[in-house]
Amino acid sequence: MQVPCSENSVQRGRGGIGIHDELQKFLQGRIWLRELLPVGKEEAGDLIREGLIGTVPGVATIRKWHGGTHSRCSRCLTEDARHFHAFNCRKCGKVCRYCRHCLNMGRVAECDELVYWCGPERRTACNAVLTWEGRLTPLQERAAGELEESLLDGKPHLLHAVCGAGKTEILFRPVHRLLSEGKRVCIATPRTDVVLELLPRFEKAIGGTVIHGLYGGSGNGEGLAGLVIATTHQLYRFREAFDAVIVDEADAFPYSFDRTLRLAVRKALKPGGVLAVVTATPSPAILSEIGREGRRSVIPVRFHGHPLPVPRIVPLFGYRKRISAGKMPERLKAWTEERLKRKEPFLIFFPSVPLMEQCLPLFSHLDAGIGAVHATHPDRRDLVMALREGRIPGLLTTTILERGITIPRLQIAVAGSENVVFDRSAIIQISGRAGRSPEHPDGDVVLFHHGVTPEMDAAVREIRRLNREGVKTIGLPAL
Repeated sequence: MQVPCSENSVQRGRGGIGIHDELQKFLQGRIWLRELLPVGKEEAGDLIREGLIGTVPGVATIRKWHGGTHSRCSRCLTEDARHFHAFNCRKCGKVCRYCRHCLNMGRVAECDELVYWCGPERRTACNAVLTWEGRLTPLQERAAGELEESLLDGKPHLLHAVCGAGKTEILFRPVHRLLSEGKRVCIATPRTDVVLELLPRFEKAIGGTVIHGLYGGSGNGEGLAGLVIATTHQLYRFREAFDAVIVDEADAFPYSFDRTLRLAVRKALKPGGVLAVVTATPSPAILSEIGREGRRSVIPVRFHGHPLPVPRIVPLFGYRKRISAGKMPERLKAWTEERLKRKEPFLIFFPSVPLMEQCLPLFSHLDAGIGAVHATHPDRRDLVMALREGRIPGLLTTTILERGITIPRLQIAVAGSENVVFDRSAIIQISGRAGRSPEHPDGDVVLFHHGVTPEMDAAVREIRRLNREGVKTIGLPAL
């Protein structure tokens, strides 16, 4: 449980707010390990006694309604017994439990204190300026208006838009409207790559406000940000911070599988704050999160009006055996050589890092510039930028690049599309990387497989259905 701050204690501490102005900017809306505060121990103690900072145990003991107790991490809110480990703690001299679920953010144990700002709230400046000069399509305009209305009314909202519908552009005006009223907004996404894609676009589109981009290793940002663009994991460190949280790519792993990330979003909302979800493939869990009172906008077509690329399903039987023998599967080789001949940038998705790394030398024989990336690759961002700038011809990748990447003329192949990692949602997202620019609305998407799966069939059916909806909506050419 969080420790409330009394009115009297807040009043007593107001004289020191000017002195601790920078600390307030840092801590307001955050929940942070006390020992990692950017002030000394004595100063932190004074602020706690004055009622400007509240405290909560790092790991709380919760009583069950039917008797007994269990642990809850006050940062990530996990209650799974498998996430807690007991150890002999030097700090308190007792057997102490700590949370392993959010360990990479610093160890949180029973004897640790998490702190949060509970003094007078500083409002963000209302100086945000919409500097984006683009134009929305009629469908985008309608969706932007509906989303803005929901956010102002405090109603949950689902923006269901196909890959390439221009979801980011739809967000500019609603986000600007909230910022111009002094409200704090967070755009959260499960993937670091999406944060890196969104951050420069919002910095260019909206001026006059502080914008932070938060992900593993990014630092904490300077000042009190009106707009925070962060991975959903970073929301473990926030508490009652935002008037609105917009979850982009809400169907992506790990957000769609990890309940604590969804709880983190709720924890990061202020009382009365509003949630919006943006996705191309809404799941039953997402629909449940929006609830019956939530509103919905649907855009079944891309912003340039052309249909979504429909994947081709091509057999690649025995590809693992051939790769293990040091030979490139012929159809995959021919597809890659065609891309190199036409000088078309490409991504080839693999179901696992070991298989991808096994293949890399084979692709290097075709072109030494072909690279490979995965979630922990140290040069991932540089290699993606090199592909975007045309300095390398293509990349081998895991599903880490299934979202948040837009490159003109990009061609797509999936090697081993029968694997479980390539479910319906993943295939639709991967297919959505192709044909995203109006100058090059077509793109080849090939699912190389060792046996067709129901997920592959479902993805193709869904893409064809969305294209039929596009025909009805704006008269796209029928496929």
